[in-house]
Amino acid sequence: MISTASFAQWTVSYHQSNLPFLGVNKQLGEKWLPEFRVGTDNFIDNVSLELVINHIFYKNDRIDFYGGLGGRIQSFEGLVIPVGLNIYPFERKDFGLHIEAAQFIGEGNIFRGSFGIRYRFLKE
Repeated sequence: MISTASFAQWTVSYHQSNLPFLGVNKQLGEKWLPEFRVGTDNFIDNVSLELVINHIFYKNDRIDFYGGLGGRIQSFEGLVIPVGLNIYPFERKDFGLHIEAAQFIGEGNIFRGSFGIRYRFLKE
């Protein structure tokens, strides 16, 4: 457990979509990406919270392909099933781009597609 935590790295992300959100995650080991997300639209009273646990299915030096499962509360409550791709196109792998599709099951079955930026706080 201690060795897994020592290799973990923090990441922040912004997802642009019809339901935009900010995310913070801490990669655990090589395969797990639990992420806390806060989303809103034009009105602060429409804030929603998500917690997803993503698993990296494929990884190389430039991309991570992941899928996961989580929950969402407040606006559009229910189950969230995200599938996405993180892309790190530059030599230094701290700044990247991502695309994600997520199915919401629960209050009003919704499909969300998003794209955005991601920054990893790499250990030197």
